[in-house]
Amino acid sequence: MIRPWKLEFEIDKTLEKAVYLQIADTIIADIRSGRLHAGDALPGSRNMASIFKINRNTVVEAYQVLINEEWVISKERKGIFVSEKLPVLQNRLGKGNPDTEENSMISRKSLINFDDGHPDSKIAPVTELARAYRQIFNRKARWQMMGYGDEHGDAEFRKAISQMLNHQRGMHIRENEISITRGSQMAMFLTAQCLLSTGDGIIVENPGYQPAWKAFEYAGAKLMPASVDNEGIIIEDIQRLLTENKNIKAIYITPHRQYPTTVTLSLARRLELIELSNKHGITIIEDDYDNEFHFGYRPILPVSSFTELNNYAYVGTLSKVVAPALRIGYLVSKDPELIRKVGDLRKIIDVQGDVIMEQAVLQLIKDGIVKKHIKKATAHYKNKRDFVYDLLEKYLKGISNFTLPEGGLAFWIVPKENLDWKIVTSLLLEKNIAIIHPKQYSHDTVVNGFRLSYGSLSEEQLEGSIKIIADVLKSQISQMR
Repeated sequence: MIRPWKLEFEIDKTLEKAVYLQIADTIIADIRSGRLHAGDALPGSRNMASIFKINRNTVVEAYQVLINEEWVISKERKGIFVSEKLPVLQNRLGKGNPDTEENSMISRKSLINFDDGHPDSKIAPVTELARAYRQIFNRKARWQMMGYGDEHGDAEFRKAISQMLNHQRGMHIRENEISITRGSQMAMFLTAQCLLSTGDGIIVENPGYQPAWKAFEYAGAKLMPASVDNEGIIIEDIQRLLTENKNIKAIYITPHRQYPTTVTLSLARRLELIELSNKHGITIIEDDYDNEFHFGYRPILPVSSFTELNNYAYVGTLSKVVAPALRIGYLVSKDPELIRKVGDLRKIIDVQGDVIMEQAVLQLIKDGIVKKHIKKATAHYKNKRDFVYDLLEKYLKGISNFTLPEGGLAFWIVPKENLDWKIVTSLLLEKNIAIIHPKQYSHDTVVNGFRLSYGSLSEEQLEGSIKIIADVLKSQISQMR
């Protein structure tokens, strides 16, 4: 492959700036000036190391910076190329000096997006997954005999999921009580369509997860919000709603780490919830969206693991475990009629799931790669969580309340004054930072808090943007006092 571009600069080892950053910033400057274009190939790390007579690891570090900041992409077995989708080349950080430390952290980057808790795609076992997928796909004899499979997913894969749930989450299920779906949102939609009818009531956490709410509403159900405090959903609210309404069919909860506040539903409330569910004959829909990443002794067991619970639908996902783009979720229920209905509806939607991908993920499970990745990822996210907590203590303590979460990929930040979030989010966007507007979590009145995710962002992005978030919050709070 021809790589005509030459790096025309001299490394100055007397500067305080690290050599790998000198290389990275020079390449960025050439991209911004138009000397390098989208799709251009860069020299290999060995070649560049030889030219400048430096350690190859220094070049690798420079390229990693460029990859993290999205200036370049790495193509397996091909090399490093200038990204086709270059970051936004504008500085909207205010009227200060663009060469300040704060601006230098942010101005080179595209929009910094505090999503709802996405994992870090850079540490996902994508290479291993692609290899397993190719191996499964290339088994021609087996592939030609496969045809259409079970609408609930590959039987062997479902067995592996049942074993994982039984061993790691204290559940007591068999593979015929599981339906594999294309992501957890599909599992939520299927559950809503097969469990709820027009006019049925469903109790939901407030603040809570609106994509699930939309699935329930699409099925014709009426949302009935129950408040959340530091022990999870408030049982007194549920009791009141059950007393006032006779048509409540289900309760939707995120008990392990409530979305968006990250609090864990207390044991006492779990037991009360199970008692209410059994007494009134209503189904608990449990969304366990990020069980794997837990930093304490072990994750709290699901409400659905309690053998006393009569009616439940348990929803989980592998997207955060293997790779963010992987669309594999699952629905678990002891109710054979619910599972049957889900299967019938699934056949109408797309006949079956991606059997080849299910087999590929199954291979990673059997080879121990998934277990190894979860261990590695948990350590990675714990370090990043601690890093963010230190930043919050440094910049946001005194103006906001927050706690150290025992797991997951986000913090819940509550300013000590009620803010106008339309103004806050607009000011942050002007500074190239996006947070989810709290109205996205709220049923009626906008909650005064926001979810600060950290899984997919680099430490440099986190430090620069958290400082700016703190400055904006301080400015708004001072104007209110």
